[in-house]
Amino acid sequence: MHVRDFIGEMERLAPPELAEDFDAGRIGLVVEGRPEIRVICCALDATPTVVKAAADLHADMLVVHHTPLWVPVTALTGRTASLMKEILSSGMNLYVMHTNFDRADEGVNDALAELLSLTERRPMLLGLIGACPISPQEISRRLGGNIRVWGTPGPIRQLAIVAGSGFDTAVMAEAHAQGADAFLSAELKHSVARSSPLPCIEATHYALEAPAMKRLAAREGWHYLDDPPVLSTLP
Repeated sequence: MHVRDFIGEMERLAPPELAEDFDAGRIGLVVEGRPEIRVICCALDATPTVVKAAADLHADMLVVHHTPLWVPVTALTGRTASLMKEILSSGMNLYVMHTNFDRADEGVNDALAELLSLTERRPMLLGLIGACPISPQEISRRLGGNIRVWGTPGPIRQLAIVAGSGFDTAVMAEAHAQGADAFLSAELKHSVARSSPLPCIEATHYALEAPAMKRLAAREGWHYLDDPPVLSTLP
């Protein structure tokens, strides 16, 4: 497959126009490599571990959710230089699907909802709400642990979810108005937790978004490269 055809397929899957304005210039093909695509790898982040594993597999394309080039690059030094050297010397392409994949049908939030067995789903400004048949303990188990609960939730019949960093006060107010019993996302600020109209379940960014990339890789027949951050909870 030529890289142009691959890009066309990815843009049908997650149209660029769905992306937030801040993603302008940060999604799509961000590193150009070989024009012919045969071996494809997929991960949440283009970490050094992921890039090396993709190079070892002789990948022609690495698809990630988070770009490693978030800020404008005016100098290639340090970690960025090392990462780019590995990508460029291998000849692989790097393709990013970020907030456009969050909002796409069968995208990041849908994958998370599927993992948590949410039914009767309905969209919000960001994320979605669905009927939740599982307990907070089971939510934690399915997300790999390291869950924090802010507030005292009762039975969670309706769960609002925003994969990634989604504890936004406007979205949380919308979830509460739509009847959510709790709100699941990542990277909760103290001030937001204090003002939340409903209990908050805080997971890791990786745990909430990696399932979508894993599901995408399985569906497309790609190699999925898992590289979770090292995280432990001290008693």
